[in-house]
Amino acid sequence: MIAVNHLKTAFGRIYNLGNFVTAVMSTAVKESFPIGRNDAGCGVKRKAEEPVTGLDIKKIRQGQKELRPGFGSDRFDETEYYFQHGLRKVYPYYFTYTTFCKGRWVGHLLVDVFTREFRAHSREVYENAIKAGLVTVNNKSVGTDYRLKDNDLLANTLHRHEVPVLGAPIKILHNADDMIVIDKPPSIPVHPCGRYRHNSVIFILAKEHGLQNLHTVHRLDRLTSGLLLMSRSVDRARELENEIKGRLVSKEYLCRVEGCFPDDMVTCCEPIEVISHKIGVCGVSAHGKDCKTEFKKLSYNGKSSVVLCKPFTGRMHQIRVHLQFLGYPIVNDPLYNHTVFGSQKAKGGLTEKTKEQLVEDLLEVHNLKKWLGPEMDLTPDGSFPEDEPPDGGETGAAPELLEEPAGSHFPASLNHYLEGAESVTFRAMMEKQAFDKAKFVRRHECLECRCKYKDPEPEDLLIYLHCLRYKGTNWVYEAEWPSWAKDNWTDD
Repeated sequence: MIAVNHLKTAFGRIYNLGNFVTAVMSTAVKESFPIGRNDAGCGVKRKAEEPVTGLDIKKIRQGQKELRPGFGSDRFDETEYYFQHGLRKVYPYYFTYTTFCKGRWVGHLLVDVFTREFRAHSREVYENAIKAGLVTVNNKSVGTDYRLKDNDLLANTLHRHEVPVLGAPIKILHNADDMIVIDKPPSIPVHPCGRYRHNSVIFILAKEHGLQNLHTVHRLDRLTSGLLLMSRSVDRARELENEIKGRLVSKEYLCRVEGCFPDDMVTCCEPIEVISHKIGVCGVSAHGKDCKTEFKKLSYNGKSSVVLCKPFTGRMHQIRVHLQFLGYPIVNDPLYNHTVFGSQKAKGGLTEKTKEQLVEDLLEVHNLKKWLGPEMDLTPDGSFPEDEPPDGGETGAAPELLEEPAGSHFPASLNHYLEGAESVTFRAMMEKQAFDKAKFVRRHECLECRCKYKDPEPEDLLIYLHCLRYKGTNWVYEAEWPSWAKDNWTDD
């Protein structure tokens, strides 16, 4: 058996692979420009010393995303969904991430840059990828001895595996010429990010409802459910954003918190600071930004309380952080209702450890709860066994599960998403799009294809936080109450 420490290290490489391309090679989503270093070590823009032949750098840098893989009109056809164990899943597919050469990379070997900057794998793995043509420069294959130049366009093609999300329909509450309003199920991010692309609201609406080119007006965290406003035009989106920024829009959320919340209205005005942008964690801090949330208890079932939340500002994780500070964290909040903050879970503020220690502890705790288990057949340095060359594939090889689920992973607290007219059509689609092993292609060069999969548990798919109502100057939209917020709910 492989040593536990090696399993953690190997698993870290697998998980980080999905993140390095979004953290460093994120220009497939957002443009970046070469940044160099002056003598003082400060970032300075650098002009290209020589143009790259065959590439219209100006057009690409001006945002001609259609010229880059993943942004053409065919992006929604890259792969298909399938439904299994109450989850929406995506067949693995090839995807190309791109980035321009950064100033600090100029003159360095391509393989050295990948090994140093993108530390998800060993040098040998990147050498194999370059030799196989999965890493290219200026749309051409190069050797492992290639040295990078200004304005080089790097591309890295990966066999992309997405994380499963809840197998629930996206209920469309309002569909007009200028606006789309939906009830977002939890576990689904709004935009493509990290290990989610097709399993995002934007892609699902485009693929299943033909709704493309939508502009989101406000944010909802991946685990949060409820009302989400989107505009069909930039102008309308800007109008709504200005209303929200001008605090002309009232927002109401529902949550279920631990314990008996006070009967009187509670107002929290503690400033909130982003402790770590990298892992997305916030906390109350004197150095944070001003914010205000009002809370009103609606019911108590003997163990937990349903609370109506009215945020007057829109800070990241504002409701969750303020509830944590007050000592009434959301019942199933995997982040802010955790002893990693200390024995008091940061009630009254982060007093039991430093911010730096918190970030370190959070990385350790949450890296152990991912949907992929450690690979079972890699060599100790993460390279490919000699008898399995890094090319070719196996069609019809079903993904292996660490353990076969006893039943559906669909949480009972979300059964309201499977009610109504949309659910009838959705259930029929789920049956039609059951797993087809002929569509699952296992690639030998893909490390994730060597993993055994672990489906997320029901409790990993949501938190009891629901966007209920938005009211503007001359409009109002409201979502359905979730099952867990009703008076007769006892399953905490």
